[in-house]
Amino acid sequence: MSAIVVFDIDGVIRDVGNSYRRALADTVAEFTNGAFRPTAIDIDKLKGEGIWNNDWEGSQELIYRYFESQGQPRSQLPLNYDSAEPTLYERIVAYFQTKYRGTDPVDWNGYICDEPLLASREYFNSLTAAGIPWGFFSGATSGSASYILHRRLGLTAPVLVAMEDAPGKPDPTGLFMVMEQLSASQKLAENHSIVYVGDTVADMHTIVNARTKQPDRHFIGVGVLPPHILADASQIDNYRHSLLQSGAAIAIDRVTQLTPEKIDSL
Repeated sequence: MSAIVVFDIDGVIRDVGNSYRRALADTVAEFTNGAFRPTAIDIDKLKGEGIWNNDWEGSQELIYRYFESQGQPRSQLPLNYDSAEPTLYERIVAYFQTKYRGTDPVDWNGYICDEPLLASREYFNSLTAAGIPWGFFSGATSGSASYILHRRLGLTAPVLVAMEDAPGKPDPTGLFMVMEQLSASQKLAENHSIVYVGDTVADMHTIVNARTKQPDRHFIGVGVLPPHILADASQIDNYRHSLLQSGAAIAIDRVTQLTPEKIDSL
C-alpha cells in the first residue's frame, strides 16, 4: 500500500461535542457574565471560517464578538488587567482547563473523562495489517491527545504531533512532521500518497496548503462528519458540502469507514 494516513483526533477519533465544545461554551458564558452561551451552530460557524482550530483562541474570539455586538470595540473592553495580572487569554485558558481537564491536575476529573471513542485499537491494527503507516496531527494539547491515544485506546507509542509541537492548522508543518517521522521509522519511499483525515474546514485547508508547499507529493483530504452533525439531519448536507468545497476528496460519516480498501481506491 503506497499511502500514509494521518488522523486528526478531535471529532475524528473521539467525540468532543460534550467536552471541548462544552468547555468552550462554558468559557464564553463565564467571560460574558452569562449573557452569551454559544450554541453548536455558533461554534460550527466559527470553525467554518477555517482559522479557529485552537479552542482557547476560539473562546476568546467569541467573547470579543459578543461585546462588539453590544457596541463595545474589543480594544476598549474591560477584560484585560494591567501587566501585573494574567492576560485575558491566560485566564481563558485556565478556566477552560478546569472544565475540560478538571480540577485535579494529576487525576483528571473533567469533561475529557467521558469522551466517547469513535475508533478502536482494532481499527488501527487493521491498517497496520494492510501495510498502511499511520499517525496523528492534532491541535489538541499533547497531554489531552496522549490521554486518548494511550490511556483510552491503548496504542503503543504512536507518532503524534500535537499543539505544542508545531504551528496550528491550517499550517501543514505538523502534517509534514508526521510524514517525516513515519517515513524515517518505516524506511518509506518518498512517493507515498498522504491521506489526512479531519472534521473541520481548517483540516481540509491544511491539505490544500500542503499541496502548495510540496507540489511533488500527492495529498488527499478525507473529511469526517463529527457526531454532533450526524445527530442533526438538517446540518449534514451543508457540513458535508463545506468539507468537500474546502478540499476534501470524500466526506464520510465515520472514520472507520476509511478502510484499507477505501484508502486504496483513493
